[in-house]
Amino acid sequence: MQPAYLPWLGYFHRIAMSDLHISLDHVQIDRNSKTKFANRNKIRTQQGWCWLTVPIKTKGRQGDLAIDQLEIAADTDWAAKHWQTLKQNYARAPFFVQHAPFFEAIYARHWDRLVDLTGAITDYLLLALGIRTPALKSSEMGVAGVKDELILNLCKAVNASTYLSGPFGRDYLDARTFESAGIRLLFHDYQHPLYQQAYPGFEPYMSAVDLLFNLGPESLRVIMEGQEKVPE
Repeated sequence: MQPAYLPWLGYFHRIAMSDLHISLDHVQIDRNSKTKFANRNKIRTQQGWCWLTVPIKTKGRQGDLAIDQLEIAADTDWAAKHWQTLKQNYARAPFFVQHAPFFEAIYARHWDRLVDLTGAITDYLLLALGIRTPALKSSEMGVAGVKDELILNLCKAVNASTYLSGPFGRDYLDARTFESAGIRLLFHDYQHPLYQQAYPGFEPYMSAVDLLFNLGPESLRVIMEGQEKVPE
């Protein structure tokens, strides 16, 4: 999967279901409005939800740079805003205090590259959720190709027997090429769970911090329950 900022529950479920996770960080940022989460995500608010977006330096370069080369724009105080928004909306959540020191430190630190910020947060959330799946970065694997060819080559590079794709992979992956390579192609259709949020009503597809701040050590159980298991 491409790196994401404050990823949602399905992102972590897919990692937990895998024997190996590859962070697809050497491709161009996904600009599809349905899947564009490299530099933004949603959190719960009293009014419903809001976006938290990390500004990226573009200057006409965004379409030319890989994710691991994207720089964070320093002309706005986005970090202070994100930290204040988290505090304002989760201060009374049962487990916010436990995780607040990490996020306060994250937003107090200067970040140049987007991938370093998202990587630090995702690593923390994996640890906090209790997910121990080994991980690699595609930028460090020396694998060539584009689109579905790249995905297939990455699978071959790690001797994969199965690739668990996101649901939108149905739109561009050629199942026949995976089958010919002896790699089973499965699609991850995450069924979003219900859980107690900080405000009345329920808003799905929030960042995983929403679940973590509200349910703490029960979060992984909530993420995993009620899902189809990957066939053996």
